[in-house]
Amino acid sequence: MLRLEAVGKRYGRGDWILRDIDVEAPAGEVVAFAGGNGSGKSTLLRIAVGLSRPTAGRVAARPAVVGYVPDRFSPNERMSAVAYLTHMGRVRGLTTSAASSRAHRLLDRLALVGGEQAPLRSLSKGNAQKVALAQALLVEPGLLVLDEPWSGLDADAHGVLAEIMTEVASAGGTVLFTDHRESVTRARATRTYAVGGGRVALLGPEPRPSGHRPSSDIVLTPSPSGPAPGDLVWEELPGVLAVSRDAPGVRLRVARESADALLYTALGHGWSVERVTGTVLDQRMPDAVTGGDLR
Repeated sequence: MLRLEAVGKRYGRGDWILRDIDVEAPAGEVVAFAGGNGSGKSTLLRIAVGLSRPTAGRVAARPAVVGYVPDRFSPNERMSAVAYLTHMGRVRGLTTSAASSRAHRLLDRLALVGGEQAPLRSLSKGNAQKVALAQALLVEPGLLVLDEPWSGLDADAHGVLAEIMTEVASAGGTVLFTDHRESVTRARATRTYAVGGGRVALLGPEPRPSGHRPSSDIVLTPSPSGPAPGDLVWEELPGVLAVSRDAPGVRLRVARESADALLYTALGHGWSVERVTGTVLDQRMPDAVTGGDLR
C-alpha cells in the first residue's frame, strides 16, 4: 500500500503548497485527487512518483515500477513516436526487440493519428498524450500515476484509457489520477481525495466498480430517420459505468439514477434506443470495462 505520511511541500521560505498530507492508496485500487487549478494536485503526484522530495513527511511503500504521465507532454523531438518509445523501453531495461514490440502494440491500441513513424514534434496535444501514456506502460507498472489524463484525448482513446486503468488495478497495481470533474472521479475511482488549501480530505471510498450498484444496460444505435448522430464522449457523461462500442452502435452500463438523463442526451444527439435492460446489480463491471458483452 502506497502511503503519504504527514507530507508537506514548500519552496524555500515560501507558503506551504501542501501540508500534513496523509494518503493511503492500496494495491488494486484507483485513487482520484480532485481539486481546482493551483490546488496542489500535480505537486502531490510528483511527490508520489518520486520526482519531487517532500519538505516534510515521507512516502512509504512505493512500488518498484512506476509509470507516470504528466499533465503536459510536448517533446520537441525529430525522432518518431515508435523510436522514442523503443529508446525509453531500453532505458527501462528492455531489450531493443522487446521495447520495439511493446511500443508497436501500445501505439496500435491507442490508435496514434499519423502513425507510429510520426515525428514527436508534429503531434497534436491529444496524440502526444497517447505517446506519454504508452511510455508509462512499457514496463507493467505497480504504480500508474496520471495527471489530468483525459485532456485532449479523442473519444475512442477515452475508452482505452479506462480499460488500461482497470487492467493495472486488476493486476494488483495502484492507479492515481487527477481530474476536476466529479462525474469522472465518481465513475472511475474506488476512492477520492479532495485537494484544496494545501490539504487533502478523503471523501470516502467510492462505490467499487465490482460492487452492488443498481444500474441499467442501454443499447443505442444511430437513428435510421435522422442525420448522423453527434459525437458524444460517453465516458464523460454522468453516471456512465462502462462503455462497449459495437459499430455502428454503443452499449452502456449506467447508474440507475442517471439513466433517464443519459437517454435524453442521446436522443437529442441523433441516437436511437434499441434496448434498455431494467435495473440490475452491477456485478459484471470488469467484463464490461474491458470490452465484454453487456447483455
